[in-house]
Amino acid sequence: MNIDLLTVDSARTAVLEKQTTATALVDAFYQKIDAEDAAIGAYLTLCKERAYRQAARVDALADKGDALPPLAGVPIAVKDVFATKDVRTTAGSKILANFVSPYDATVVTRLEEAGAIILGKTNCDEFAMGSSNENSGFYPVHNPRDHARVPGGSSGGSAAVVAAGTAVASIGSDTGGSIRQPAAFCGVVGLKPTYGRVSRYGLIAFASSLDHVGPFGKSVKDAALMLQSMAGREPLDSTSADVPVPNYLDQIEQPVRGLRIGVPEEYFGEGLDPEVRSAVEAGIQELAKAGCEIVPISLPNTKYAIPTYYVVATAEASSNLARYDGVRYGVRATDGKTLAEMYRRTRDAGFGAEVKRRIMLGTYVLSAGYYDAYYLKAQRVRRLLANDFHQAFARVDAIVTPTAPTPAFKLGEKTDDPLAMYLADIFTVTANLAGIPGISIPCGTSKEGLPIGMQIFGKHFDEPMVLRVGHAAEHALAGTVAGKEQQIPRFAPNDKSIG
Repeated sequence: MNIDLLTVDSARTAVLEKQTTATALVDAFYQKIDAEDAAIGAYLTLCKERAYRQAARVDALADKGDALPPLAGVPIAVKDVFATKDVRTTAGSKILANFVSPYDATVVTRLEEAGAIILGKTNCDEFAMGSSNENSGFYPVHNPRDHARVPGGSSGGSAAVVAAGTAVASIGSDTGGSIRQPAAFCGVVGLKPTYGRVSRYGLIAFASSLDHVGPFGKSVKDAALMLQSMAGREPLDSTSADVPVPNYLDQIEQPVRGLRIGVPEEYFGEGLDPEVRSAVEAGIQELAKAGCEIVPISLPNTKYAIPTYYVVATAEASSNLARYDGVRYGVRATDGKTLAEMYRRTRDAGFGAEVKRRIMLGTYVLSAGYYDAYYLKAQRVRRLLANDFHQAFARVDAIVTPTAPTPAFKLGEKTDDPLAMYLADIFTVTANLAGIPGISIPCGTSKEGLPIGMQIFGKHFDEPMVLRVGHAAEHALAGTVAGKEQQIPRFAPNDKSIG
């Protein structure tokens, strides 16, 4: 039986109805990982002992006939920026190459409490800094749709495992588009919730006011089910919002007729690939056919988003990464004769080129004489960007844009031009600066067969609206996008040998 098309819902149902066992699912996924991941490079570490232990717990519940938790038996993967107890946690960096966390991140704990089975830790750009997954300190990830192309970044490994079928779902972090852009490049669904909706406790920080935690899945429903188990207040994270978590499936299938969908002119201008424009516009037309009112809007400060983001993000990165000094944890250079020299040599050997570039930029914009000119001004422009969204949402229920200006580009194509790489995030960084929720769903393919993503924004904590519009668009576009719900396999009763 083909496991590639399993969803969160169908995997749990198969275990619940005893069509298979959680242990058999884990066996099948590890066989697939062994056979296929070497060509993709999506996993950095497998946690087989932990996975089989969790599978045994789920199978014991199923055998007793006990009620199963909402993600029971679902094999997932975790981006390697989340702390996992007794498992290597590297953030894709050589400076943490042998670091083993003494505790679990909140999202890891919650997903396992919900019955999910963590197969392993996924590859990523070092410290989540990148848009292509070529900045990993270990090896790049290849796009499962075309191995010559990038999967997007920084959560490229988490997107790739879902696209390749080497996990049913996964989690990633999104600081400037690091969930949504790889979701678009790999042809899967990626959701960035509102800032504070999901706890960041145990997430290795890049830029603390911009970092978000969210899921990848094969469908909008998968993303909703994953978010249901992840979301909610966490006292250990001071930025975690004390806002009730709704039932995300309650509204997901409600009709979208009468909703007002904003289309910002700034996201459809110069630099947008014609094939991406055509696919996204077709998606917007499908929403119009479903009864939505399409409303042209303007987000006038969008042109300032990239410079604003790369001032704020690098400043916070400079502060956060100061802790990697070779003293408290991680790699330590042994040839430094003084403490200052040991710091320098440790960081020089441990950090990659992109991380060093961002630390230097961030240190510069925070330095005496430049703070007001750069960092303070960027924070003021950030407020203008947030105000743009606030004013737009007074008129519309959701906003639809392209996720990325182009389909996935080739490995090595932009590595020598950091600015071109940064511009790959031009449509996604705005949501992080404003803290609003956003989702990327597949909306078609290019002439070369590369996936194209459509992005949907909502008001703060209005994930139900984002999921509702995304679900409607997903079903309306089902004829043009692979992976339709009716293709999901059903196991024969008593089939214990998946694969």
